Amino acid sequence: MMIIDTADLTKTYNGRGGCRGITLQVPEGCIFGLLGPNGAGKSTFVKMLAGLHRPDSGQATVLGQPLGRPEARRKLGYLPELFRFQDWLTPVEVLRFHGQLGGLRPRETRADSFRSRIRDTLELVGLSEAANRRVGGFSKGMQQRLGLACALLLEPELVILDEPSSALDPIGRYEIRTLLKQLRGRGVTVFLNTHLLEDVEELCDEAAFLYGGELLAAGPLHKLLGMAGEGGSGRGNWRFRLGGWLPDTWTELNKAAGGALSGQLSLTEADESGNALLSARVSDREQAGYLCSLFIANGLTLYESGPEPHSLEAWFLRMAKSRQGGATP
Repeated sequence: MMIIDTADLTKTYNGRGGCRGITLQVPEGCIFGLLGPNGAGKSTFVKMLAGLHRPDSGQATVLGQPLGRPEARRKLGYLPELFRFQDWLTPVEVLRFHGQLGGLRPRETRADSFRSRIRDTLELVGLSEAANRRVGGFSKGMQQRLGLACALLLEPELVILDEPSSALDPIGRYEIRTLLKQLRGRGVTVFLNTHLLEDVEELCDEAAFLYGGELLAAGPLHKLLGMAGEGGSGRGNWRFRLGGWLPDTWTELNKAAGGALSGQLSLTEADESGNALLSARVSDREQAGYLCSLFIANGLTLYESGPEPHSLEAWFLRMAKSRQGGATP
């Protein structure tokens, strides 16, 4: 089942900004990351999913219901990027109020079962000891945790989080990552809008990239990074660390390969001691093996050979630069 399913979803502001023609599917039970630079349209898209913005055009369903339907919103937890709680309230009072906003009657929010749920939720986000302190004295990180507690209070099937780790220290980010993994283990779908690429690499099963209001790529994260979908063939970028590199080595190698190395092999770095790092685009492991034998046959020492590490940051920058340059990713 697709928890989120959009088709040509568009929202602009007087014809500017926002996002345009977004067609995207988010499967049930995954952690999905939405990426893109500032101004890419991510928050506009998220607010449409949460029912806070009406699209100009296009269609979408959330939890099987059209956008904004109460049936879907009752099963949805949302943490906005910018939020503020009343300084004089305590976390317990904030969560009781959010229970009423979620459709519970005042007497239901005072029941022992709901009090127990509040305690469990505050413990889940690490705020048990601050349950009866005034929110006005909270740090940004503690307020972020309280916002997450509000999103999780009514046990939603879908949680939409807009920059959930932005105000947290490294320990807090680790704890939130652990929590999101637990939610996935329970079958909850998490839609994560974040600038923290390490969170996406650590957490997400699938991701999408927005730039200039347009969707440039979407799918399983490992496929976007070129790590799968090749049938284990080894296709992609390979690197070779060599010894014995001399100024004329490149010419000799290309000659031995019949001129076939031009455009395939590139020298990444080299030092005066003859150590060099080369990068090559190969179609399979056999081609990588041929290059290894070519290096050895020409008197080079092969220290290392293998696929280049895949970096979400490198992919992110490559996607952005391809758009800036007008090229198709």
